[in-house]
Amino acid sequence: MENDYKSKDKFSSIIDAALKVFGEKGYYNATISEIARTAGVSEATIYEYFGSKEDLLFAIPGEITSQAVDFLESMNAYIKGAENKIRAISYGYFNLYRDNPDYSSLVLLDLKHNRKFMEAEGYKAVQRSAGFMLNAIQEGKESGEFREDIDPYLVRSMILGTIEHFFFRWHLKGRKDEIGDFIDPMLDVIIGGIRNELEPRSYQINITLPPASTA
Repeated sequence: MENDYKSKDKFSSIIDAALKVFGEKGYYNATISEIARTAGVSEATIYEYFGSKEDLLFAIPGEITSQAVDFLESMNAYIKGAENKIRAISYGYFNLYRDNPDYSSLVLLDLKHNRKFMEAEGYKAVQRSAGFMLNAIQEGKESGEFREDIDPYLVRSMILGTIEHFFFRWHLKGRKDEIGDFIDPMLDVIIGGIRNELEPRSYQINITLPPASTA
């Protein structure tokens, strides 16, 4: 049992060190030797857990995203209404990316452009996270909270794509400015467009015409 704890501690230390080094230097400029020094282990120890630098890169989202998803899953039953669930999940993404800048940098600047990541075990945690959003949108569609004609996949892409776009630009600009809370205004626009209006709105337009010419 003690060896299991030590093994888990080493694994976590390597993941934390890799996240720090990858986040600061970028994946291509980082080296296994730097990660080993940061983790306080030997390079051989890293290769006991991961076959390559790329395997180590792919393992990071599996660890970090899983923690966030586990929390959302535990809270999901207590959140009533599809819109409230979407807002909670969106803030989960926002807080994860803002509070862990090395992680969001790694995901948005390195992993999102790597096709091989989609075949890795760590990608399953990312899929699971995105699945929560999709399920909430589908729930709203089925309950009548949202319009019947919406495409849940498109709505999810609009929400997550906007979040990723803001953080992508934030990283490209060197994280110089504090990123503002854009979640509620963004969701007000998107959810306002998919919300099911039970009664059609009536509009009254008053037009004042100029007096007719008698000439």
